Amino acid sequence: MGGSDPVFDEMHDASGAVRPAYAGYDKWLSEQDQSLLRRKGAEAESFFRRTGITFNVYGEEDAEERLIPFDMLPRVITGAEWRRLSRGIDQRVRALNAFIHDLYHRQEIIRSGRLPERLFRDNDAWLPQMVGFTPPGAVYTHIVGIDLVRTGPDEFLVLEDNARTPSGVSYMLENRETMMAMFPELFSRVRVRPVSDYPRRLARSLAACAPDCAAQRPVVAVLTPGIYNSAYFEHAFLADQMGAELVEGSDLRVENGRVCMRTTRGFKPVDVIYRRVDDEYLDPLSFNPQSMLGVPGIMDVYRAGRITIANAPGTGICDDKAIYSFMPEIVEFYTGEKPLLKNVQTWRCAEKESLAYVLDNIADLVVKEVHGSGGYGMLIGPTSSKREISRFVKKLKARPENYIAQPTLALSTVPVFTKAGLAPRHVDLRPFVLVSPDSIDITPGGLTRVAMKRGSLVVNSSQGGGTKDSWVLDD
Repeated sequence: MGGSDPVFDEMHDASGAVRPAYAGYDKWLSEQDQSLLRRKGAEAESFFRRTGITFNVYGEEDAEERLIPFDMLPRVITGAEWRRLSRGIDQRVRALNAFIHDLYHRQEIIRSGRLPERLFRDNDAWLPQMVGFTPPGAVYTHIVGIDLVRTGPDEFLVLEDNARTPSGVSYMLENRETMMAMFPELFSRVRVRPVSDYPRRLARSLAACAPDCAAQRPVVAVLTPGIYNSAYFEHAFLADQMGAELVEGSDLRVENGRVCMRTTRGFKPVDVIYRRVDDEYLDPLSFNPQSMLGVPGIMDVYRAGRITIANAPGTGICDDKAIYSFMPEIVEFYTGEKPLLKNVQTWRCAEKESLAYVLDNIADLVVKEVHGSGGYGMLIGPTSSKREISRFVKKLKARPENYIAQPTLALSTVPVFTKAGLAPRHVDLRPFVLVSPDSIDITPGGLTRVAMKRGSLVVNSSQGGGTKDSWVLDD
């Protein structure tokens, strides 16, 4: 799986012929006027600006709202490929939920020796406040994003799990809406499974997780840190699309053993909170006492079983890349089945032999912080200078338990529109999964992120990546 592996082009085979998945789209594309397509691209950009589909970049002197680049050429997956993928995603999400329950209860996986205790004992994402408590419906991971990369015709690998507060679903929905508005005739020629009902399915899934004390029609609210958060557009978008209230911590208070929100008619109980506030800021009485973003006392109400918080506090343990490296064992332990989706090969630098291997081969590897995200805090060996590698080696030797390493994968490519014509760019895929007590609902497709720079493997929007519409063929 090293950097010398051939790159799988999802649209064209080695001879340049169009693969079956793209046959319908390619036929339509060949009939289009190229200057019209360029105009449509500019239209899409102005639509995204008008709608406010932006994100904030922190930690830079010129920190500002930026537009995420959108590429008009869709990423296409056949129905058969999606069915196989869905089975693997379903299995993995079931295992994640069972794993979190076990970690906060009997810790059978640790007693069995399959998982070292150090992985959660010194882990800030593991919350003692959740020990012995089971959320309503026994659901911890209500919304999950599983990041996948493709390396061959039948080879999809899981790059990471997002079980805390996975973001990006608003881009998936807006990408599709934009494509349908620009090219309505295309969707009558190529049958693509819809994604526009995601907000309705999200609302239904969250309502199904409401506590026993909930109203007949559970009241759902989206808790946002506020307008300065990088994903605020998404928080407001989803609340609007679901018909839910968008609230900040200051709009909520604990009253008569319930969490209530301010309305024009006084305070009204809330049954389900879809929170986009990190654990640390959720309750100043239980976590960070300086937090102005959360609700004092919400954890007491939660532990009394009188509100649902989605995702449950403490689910961030599954976003940890050291835990990720044990996912094959975790899947087998809780499902009794071999994993249908493989992990990327991973070396745990906390282990002496692995560290020695990583230090010897660092120029060929990708090294990541176990708690890192957004493409930050990582080293991509093949594209780094000797000085950058030398600096990273010092950090690695000082805190080996803080890092994992992986091969530089030959991520698949999908063409993008450039001024010079179509050109291949690397992509990943984040399918979104909704979990309720009775079902696991996987939205067909998800968010395709694309590295807009030639040769780049970094697809994160914070690092200049863009997005594409993801099509699952209705066949």
